[in-house]
Amino acid sequence: MKRPFSFSCPVQHSCLVSILLLLTVATATTFIAGCGSSGAVPPGSPVAGETTNVVLLTSSTANDQLFNYWLQQISTITLTNRAGKNVSLLNASQKVEFIHSNGVPAPLLTVSVPQDVYTSAALTYVDSSFSCVTINSGNLYASTYADSLGTQSAAVSLPSPITVSGTSMGLLLDLQASQSASIPPGCYQPNFPAYSITPTFNLSAITIASQPSNGSNGKLTGIDGMVASTNATGFTLLTADNTFNGGGTITGQPLSINASSSTVYQGISGLSALNVGTFVDMDVAIQSDGSLVATRITVEDPAALNVVIGTVFQVCCSNIFNVFALQDQGATLTNEAPYTVGAGTTFRTSGQFTDLQNLPFPAQFDGSSIVAGQNVYVSSLALQFVCCTWTPATTVTLMPQTINGTVTRVSSSGGYQVYTVALASYNLFPTLAAQPLQTNILSNPGTVVVYVGNNTQMLNSTPLSVGSLLRFNGLIFDDNGTLRMDCAQVNDGVAE
Repeated sequence: MKRPFSFSCPVQHSCLVSILLLLTVATATTFIAGCGSSGAVPPGSPVAGETTNVVLLTSSTANDQLFNYWLQQISTITLTNRAGKNVSLLNASQKVEFIHSNGVPAPLLTVSVPQDVYTSAALTYVDSSFSCVTINSGNLYASTYADSLGTQSAAVSLPSPITVSGTSMGLLLDLQASQSASIPPGCYQPNFPAYSITPTFNLSAITIASQPSNGSNGKLTGIDGMVASTNATGFTLLTADNTFNGGGTITGQPLSINASSSTVYQGISGLSALNVGTFVDMDVAIQSDGSLVATRITVEDPAALNVVIGTVFQVCCSNIFNVFALQDQGATLTNEAPYTVGAGTTFRTSGQFTDLQNLPFPAQFDGSSIVAGQNVYVSSLALQFVCCTWTPATTVTLMPQTINGTVTRVSSSGGYQVYTVALASYNLFPTLAAQPLQTNILSNPGTVVVYVGNNTQMLNSTPLSVGSLLRFNGLIFDDNGTLRMDCAQVNDGVAE
């Protein structure tokens, strides 16, 4: 059964609750129901009878049309060798959202795979959906289109045969977003418009470097979750998903994380200060044996009971904002609600970025510079959902995000290459800026000025020049009405 969901609401103070409630109801109904490494062994010829520790990663290649794309239950992922023998990569179903990892892979699990050459792959899933946003006559339309058709097969392509060999390697399951969703014109259309959901993936091998520097060689950034257990050398992390559990139930995919003498701690003194129930944001490096070692562990709020990570949808009335979550976790998390900023709210920026003081613009993030379209991590002690009684935000942290756009100008400033990037009209910044009654106003929401420095990971094959279509990942600041990005990574763009 196919079911689209949409809503509209005049964007006024009294409408904040209804917007969040309707988003939540629609979604719920739709879904039914390099440190210390000794150097990796590069892949070579497979050895019969031997196995390789394979880290399965997920990501997407997407423009800015969709703000989420869910497979509620990935049931099976199988590899097939040249003799037609199948090998399963999953021992339990998985729930994955792909847009938040656009160009920046996230770990799903580690599995032991027989060494061989695999020439094809297959994936089955149950329940899928995507969401997009538009503004019409001052009304916010956030539409979720979903399929609930039982077990379905996705299209999985191998750009080249996958050789599984050596001690460890990565496999990247990359959603090709443009081929995976047919979006109704303008996103929102009444009377059940035609649409389609056809998940389409590329599956490719990743060689793990001895000193990983980015997702293409084994360094994974911005992993969020809750500590489920601890031991002398590390801990088990339950990765943040998107389920309003409540009642003390915390869900997520378990990852085994080790620490090392090189691990950087932010917000806590060290590994011994991590407790069960603590929420963390972290970076890891895949090791030569396939294990994950934390290079950075950040605790934004040791006392947090809930965290929500996603896009700011509205900022209004000086101290109220709301977020549509792509990831969330919490013991008392039963619903989303608008947040209030008060004297007890702390504003931060992602600990992944260490060059903010060197940028040739004031990289400020606070209550006066939070704008609709930014990606944030919000912690709270409890969520409230009573009219006119909003949830106090304990911490609000600016997090990296990916934009897709065309370079219109190239310059330099303060040791950085500077690229003026034009966004498509459906990008969330220009779309959400059209709402009335916004507290913080952008002078040109369709443009982001991107600063590329010495630490930026250049993963693009398209030249960085005027006219180039590229994806940029980094922190986006509001500098007195101008959007500016401290760029962590550049990838080739996706046709708009």
